[in-house]
Amino acid sequence: MVDFDKIIWRDALTFVDFFASWCGPCQAMHPIVDRFQEQMRGRVEVYKVNIDAPEMAEIIRRYEIRSVPTLMFFRRGEILWRSSGVMSYDGLIGVLQQLEHCEHADQHSSY
Repeated sequence: MVDFDKIIWRDALTFVDFFASWCGPCQAMHPIVDRFQEQMRGRVEVYKVNIDAPEMAEIIRRYEIRSVPTLMFFRRGEILWRSSGVMSYDGLIGVLQQLEHCEHADQHSSY
């Protein structure tokens, strides 16, 4: 079993796709998430979480996953962005760039 808390508490930007095998929109997201994972290697860690896996029940409750797909970006345990429903590859790239830009600006404003 993967330790979800270790995954989301990394310094690296982490993207999580909460999905279900019976969910049509989730199936439509899989190739988009796979492409995102492949293209963004080194910029973001990507994980898929099956909401029907018994070992994920506590995580599903904690993050109140009520619809799938639910897509989330984390860093150091903090939710930076969350959305439910199908999203385009370009939409994901846009969110990633916005998060990177905000974090970059935050780092410089602390001086």
